[in-house]
Amino acid sequence: MLFISTRGQTRPHTFSEAVEIGLATDGGLFLPENLPSIADKLPAWEKLSYAQLAAEFLTLFAPEIPNDEWHTLTAEAYARFDSPDVAPLVKLSDKTYVLELWHGPTLAFKDFALQLLGLLYKRQVKLKGKKLAVLGATSGDTGSAAIHGCMGQDGIEIFILYPNGRVAPLQERQMACTGSANVYAIPVPGTFDDAQRVVKECFGDHAFVSEVNLSAVNSINIARVLAQCVYYIWAWLRLPEGARANVEFVVPTGNFGNVMAGWLCQQMGMPCGGFRVATNQNDILHRFFTTGSYQEGEVKPSHAPSMDIQAASNFERYLYYRLNGDQNKVRETMVRMKAGEQLTLPHVASSFRSTRMDDETIPKAISQVWIDYQYVADPHTACAFTDMAQDRVSVVLSTASPAKFPEVVQAETGSEPIHPSLEILKSKALQTYPMEATAVAVKAFLRSKV
Repeated sequence: MLFISTRGQTRPHTFSEAVEIGLATDGGLFLPENLPSIADKLPAWEKLSYAQLAAEFLTLFAPEIPNDEWHTLTAEAYARFDSPDVAPLVKLSDKTYVLELWHGPTLAFKDFALQLLGLLYKRQVKLKGKKLAVLGATSGDTGSAAIHGCMGQDGIEIFILYPNGRVAPLQERQMACTGSANVYAIPVPGTFDDAQRVVKECFGDHAFVSEVNLSAVNSINIARVLAQCVYYIWAWLRLPEGARANVEFVVPTGNFGNVMAGWLCQQMGMPCGGFRVATNQNDILHRFFTTGSYQEGEVKPSHAPSMDIQAASNFERYLYYRLNGDQNKVRETMVRMKAGEQLTLPHVASSFRSTRMDDETIPKAISQVWIDYQYVADPHTACAFTDMAQDRVSVVLSTASPAKFPEVVQAETGSEPIHPSLEILKSKALQTYPMEATAVAVKAFLRSKV
């Protein structure tokens, strides 16, 4: 199994190589050269634990890592989750289920990929005897999950940029209160898109990438997307058999990586009805799926800060498939998009539909979910509870614990959601490294620390 760049100007890489460099040298994103079929494997996988399922799935993409080593890696990655199911599927009604993806160390769905990615980084450092600098940008949950996957590990220094004042206070504390010497939480002015732009500029300097042995931790890293595929298969296998073929997965998303993982499962042979992209008021993906036009707009702060994104990085992977694998077209299109042009694609039948929820409606949705189901949803998950399908079962992906957003949740449910790990953080001092949102500043800082 080899991995190719969406832009076609990078040699094929093994899984381990693609994971280590993160972003292809031509600026593209890695994808499997060919998607394997999983249809005939699903019946046997139904009997596996979550960690076992992850190992069997990931073995398909990285045969250079022995299957027994994959089982060791996934067992360790998911040992710190506080639910025996790792990703419990909660039934709210005959038509509505919630897949809780926040039982990991940082109480967000990003833990599924980043607990594992940290171990893969550790493996690479040990094999190569070479230190690794991990760089990422976050709108909230990615940064804390990445940090908790890498903190305290010898040979790894991790640097996370985030928009100053635009992440939830507890999200910032999860990044900046670890006390770990290899962690650098870096607030920058502007939005997540500004932070992500700086990260991509750093990776565009190939000499710098080699100098500090730089690796990407954002969902531009193929390991992130593949690890997230597993919980779709896990949930699908736990549904009543009669609901599986037509189920709609409802996915709160801003960067498109979470829902892209589910769509890839469908392309590999997991039969399902489709996917609803649930956005907040930063609705670039909703606009695309309803009009066919993709153009970045102004980012508006919201109750669901992890979705405050107007440049969805993983959209390029979907674009590759929409353009029938034509890497020249992908490359040309991304150049036009970077220049601010509006991208318009002809309508095609697809597995996607979309919805949006403005900031005024999010608290009302939290309240309504509590009234209807006695279930507490965080602001991101709440964005999914609109326009629910009437003719099929829906599985809502719950992406973060409500305890990370106590003010808005308490106002709508009458009680403050509390988690012990977050309570501990409230008394700790922040340790941050603020700087300007420029590649020059960030590269100078990394050189001083690596």
